[in-house]
This record gives sequence, structure tokens and C-alpha cells, in this order.
Amino acid sequence: MKHHLEKSNIFIFVGLAFILFLANEGSSQEVYPSRPVTCIVAFPAGGATDLAFRLLTKETEKYLGQPIVILNKPGAGGTIGVSAVASTKPDGYTIGTSPSGGFLAIMPYIEKIPYHPLKDLRYIIQFASLNFGVVVKADSPFESFQDLIAYARQNPKKLTYATNAPNSISNLIMEQIAKKERVQLTHIPFKGSMEYQRALIGGHVFSIVGEFNYSLLEAGQIRVLLFLGEKHRIEYPQTPILKNIGYDILPAPIFINIAGPKGIPEEIVKKLEEAFTKAMNEPAFIKGLKELRFPIVYRNSREMTDLMVTYYKAYGIILKEMGLSK
Repeated sequence: MKHHLEKSNIFIFVGLAFILFLANEGSSQEVYPSRPVTCIVAFPAGGATDLAFRLLTKETEKYLGQPIVILNKPGAGGTIGVSAVASTKPDGYTIGTSPSGGFLAIMPYIEKIPYHPLKDLRYIIQFASLNFGVVVKADSPFESFQDLIAYARQNPKKLTYATNAPNSISNLIMEQIAKKERVQLTHIPFKGSMEYQRALIGGHVFSIVGEFNYSLLEAGQIRVLLFLGEKHRIEYPQTPILKNIGYDILPAPIFINIAGPKGIPEEIVKKLEEAFTKAMNEPAFIKGLKELRFPIVYRNSREMTDLMVTYYKAYGIILKEMGLSK
């Protein structure tokens, strides 16, 4: 009898322990996040993109109920930061940037990088867009993008344009235009936007294609001939986008967004998506993005994922046609 009671007590103890284990597991899932969340930014601290993330995460903290700690991991065109995000534990406690354009849609086809943009990342939200365009000096004789093409047609290889890298999104768009127009342009790559903007102001290139500083535009030093995004800029409704002037070319994927590693539980993705979405409606965030001159553009997780699939497949075809894919 005593042996039977001892055996029963063991079963009861094991059963209680198992119930407590399940309860703890359930409660740990329900209280996400129970500690600070790290947001890896693939750009240097103090830059416009970094400041945009800090504005958003500050407002998001009140909806998550935990601090969001910014960790800057710049370098290698953004791939260091993205690699850190892609390789982390998919528990929702480390998220970060996934740079737009060539870093996601182009580089995987032409270089070996330590992540796949579709297989290794889980897109959570887009909250802004970069300023990408074809830009000339304010005193340039070129009043429109068509003026640039007309000059190139009369002067083969003399029209120079600068971008931040060979095979960048800006470079590929210009080469597609050159092919369509049957003109020859001269591409001059620089290490970054600050360098090529200095070259433009110094008169070393005819034009720049890519990100530009709005302070130069507002100071009357530069003029934008064409925006490379998918929508018109509210502040400059008269400045055309690609489709306005007859180019059936995929607009530059110039989103600023947040992603995590593949495998984050859907309930955590949903909680993050909801918190960031609410933060985007905060007056402080809206005011800050306007001061940084970043267009506020919203896409939820599904929309952002669908967009990346579209761009990745489309540029795979483009790069193959151009003989650039590895």
C-alpha cells in the first residue's frame, strides 16, 4: 500500500511539473516582448536613415511596452547589418533594416552575399522612401531629362552621370534608358552619395543619379529632372517619374523598411507590425520625417513581402538580359 502511494505521488508530482512547464511556456509567449528589442541599422549613426529609424522606434516603444535599442552595423553597402539580422535567433528580439534597391534585388545575382533576400528575411513593414532622382546643377543648360538624352544623342559618350556603385539600381536604370534611346552614356561610380554630390557641384560630372541631399535642392544648388520612384513627390508635382516620359522601366525599389530573420512566429510579426503601424501615425514621427525630407510610405508585412518578390524576380530577368548575372 505504501509503495502504491509513493508511486501515485510521483505521478502527481510529474503531472504538476508538466502542467507548470506548459503554463510557463504559454505565459512566455503571451508576454512578448518581455525584454528590450534590438533594432540593427545597417548605416552609420547620425545619418538621415539612422535618424529616421530612431524617430520610428522611439514612438513604437510605447506600443510594445519595451525599449527598442538601436545598434548600428554599417559597412559593405549595408550587407553587414542585414547579415546580422538574417542570422539572429527568430524570436522577435532582434530586428533591423533591409536596405532597398540593389542590396536586395541585384547583389544576390552578381555577388556572393551571406543571405538570400527572400529565404532569410521576414519583412515586417515599410515606413518611408528614399529620395532618388536624376539631378543636375541648378545652372545646368539641361532643363529636362529629355534635354539630357538629346545631348547624349548628339554627343556619344560625352554625357557623364555618377552613381554610388557599378551595377547599382541607378546604374541599371540609366543603362536600360540608354538602350531604349540608343544613346551612349559614360557612367562614373563613386563610393557614396556625398562624394558624387560634391563632384556634381564641382562641375566634374554632368549629372548624378540616385539619392540626393534636399538641403542642396532647397538652397538652389541643384535641380531634379526626374524622380526614379513609383509615385510623384507631393512637393514637386511637376517633376516627372519614369512612366510620365514613356519609360516602361521598373521604378527604383527605394523603400526604408524593417525586417527580421525568417522564422519569427506569426503572432510576434503581427504584434511588431501593429506597433510600428501605430507609431507611424504619431505626430512626432510625421513631423520628424518631413524635416528629414523622407516621403512617408506605408506597406504592411504582406505587401512588403509581395513587393520584394516582384523586384527580385524582375531584376533577375533584367540582369540575365544584360549579361550581368553570375
